[in-house]
Amino acid sequence: MREMQKHGAVGLAADRCGMDRKTARKYVQAGKLPSELKEPRSWRTRKSPIADADWAWVEEQLQETPALEAKTLFEQLQERRPDDEYNEGVLRTLQRRVKQWRATKGPEREVFFSQQHRPGEAGQTDFTHAKELGVTILGDAFVHMLCHFVLPYSNWESATVCFSESLLSLRRGVQAALFRLGHHPAWHQTDNSTAATHRLGDGSRKFNEEYESMMAHFGMKPRTTEVGAKEQNGDIEAANGALKRRIKQRLIVRGSNDFDSVEAYEQWLVVDPIARANAGRRERLAHELALMPAVRADRLPEFKEVCMNVTSWSTIYVDKNTYSVPSRLLLENVRVRIFERRLEVYYAQKLQLVIERVMGRNGHRINYRHIIWSLVQKPGAFARYRYREDLFPSLVFRRAYDAITGAEPTLAKDLVYLRILHLAAATIEAEVELALSMLLDAHQVPDVDLVKELVGAPRVPVLVPEMGVLSVDLTAYDDLLTAGAMS
Repeated sequence: MREMQKHGAVGLAADRCGMDRKTARKYVQAGKLPSELKEPRSWRTRKSPIADADWAWVEEQLQETPALEAKTLFEQLQERRPDDEYNEGVLRTLQRRVKQWRATKGPEREVFFSQQHRPGEAGQTDFTHAKELGVTILGDAFVHMLCHFVLPYSNWESATVCFSESLLSLRRGVQAALFRLGHHPAWHQTDNSTAATHRLGDGSRKFNEEYESMMAHFGMKPRTTEVGAKEQNGDIEAANGALKRRIKQRLIVRGSNDFDSVEAYEQWLVVDPIARANAGRRERLAHELALMPAVRADRLPEFKEVCMNVTSWSTIYVDKNTYSVPSRLLLENVRVRIFERRLEVYYAQKLQLVIERVMGRNGHRINYRHIIWSLVQKPGAFARYRYREDLFPSLVFRRAYDAITGAEPTLAKDLVYLRILHLAAATIEAEVELALSMLLDAHQVPDVDLVKELVGAPRVPVLVPEMGVLSVDLTAYDDLLTAGAMS
């Protein structure tokens, strides 16, 4: 067309474009480009593998039950035609035709409406699993969740490490975000988790009293999504994925997924991936902060406190899990502070011990040091003790027990192991474990006297050299300066 505008010669224009003269004349006479002359194909290139009668049956099923999937319909077709007329290669054709039917003849679909967020109006909180991050603590896999807080208008975010969708986790995550901001929005939105709501008899959900109290403490009003409508929390749901992708990238840059402690990992989260992302949101955040009141409330305690009696088994039952305590507290009433990751046990207003918290339900954490003194006196209880596996502090102790008892455990053999465990509680567990390992490597059956002998073996004292007080002679510097000046 450009060549024709230059000189108007069809033959010359066709030669310069590498086109046949008759083809060029056709385009010139039509005054259209080749793409404009192409007509959509209205015929099939091959016969449909789905018979017309069968497709009519499929349409009838879809009209009656639109929720049916193409895969289900295909399996029914195979049952109707058991002669292998419909093999797996036909499934893709059926899926395509069902998709076209839904778009042209199917029922109306639910439409989602993009919302315009108002600055300072609301904050959203959600829990997200972080297993795919591959974080380890001192080499051990760290299975955890993140309590994620976002301001939808500016996308400013905060996150804390947690292990469950509990009210304690929610309280810790929300107030950590608010105190980092220094301000609070008018509303706080979350989904219908049990941390914030509970089910009523009619199927609806109501806010928990403790959650409402927390909202009132910080001057916010609670709101939640409709039951089964998590898309109403879409901003925080999308931010969850973005946060975890950013964390993965920063872990790659860091060069290691391993951290010295949970606290070190959480601190890195705040000062690296989260702080870097928030740095680019300062302008819109400033707009939000100008409209949000300052946080004037004090921090809420990040624990709940319960009182309970210690059982005759020297255990306490806290949040569906069992923990051992020192036997001196037997049958006494103790106060337990339940934190996100630990329990603190108090008696007579004094802290008695700190226990790592068990996640989930029906778990247990039994410390052999709490009960070994009684168990040595009642060795017959060991064989069927409910928490017997907790009385093997490490694999070495388990191997030692197997070597002692052999194929037929007896009361006398159990007593040998219990005395070794008693020795570990009375001295240093690591030294007893080392002694057991040495005996097992030497193919000797461990015995309490042999272990005592190894543990009590004299150690070579480390001689610390005596060093006198160093005297500094500055004349050497004067000699260097004099020599430099003379040269």
